[in-house]
Amino acid sequence: MSIEPPSPITAFERPAEQVAFHRTELSLILSLYGRMVAAGEWRDYGISHLKEVAVFSVFRRTAEIPLYRIEKRPKLRNRQGMYAVVGTGGQVLRRGHDLKAVLRVLERKLIRSVD
Repeated sequence: MSIEPPSPITAFERPAEQVAFHRTELSLILSLYGRMVAAGEWRDYGISHLKEVAVFSVFRRTAEIPLYRIEKRPKLRNRQGMYAVVGTGGQVLRRGHDLKAVLRVLERKLIRSVD
């Protein structure tokens, strides 16, 4: 019985796939984030790139749970859409194929009546 040693890892092998936001997607998200910070609504954010989902979390304060999560799930691309905005309790506020349209649910928070 002969035991073969494991094949050496080469520099060209890719690590486990991760879902990430593209530069244009991040541009849309960070534009909204900047406006919400200027309005005093949001104060911090976090980005997670996982195996099946990329998440942009928005916080009112640093030590809290996220107010909103903007998620990208490519596996849902052909179904409901790969983008979603999820609220604090885990409820999906909006889901769709177009990130700009999905983010409109959060832009409504900026519109306030002036007395």
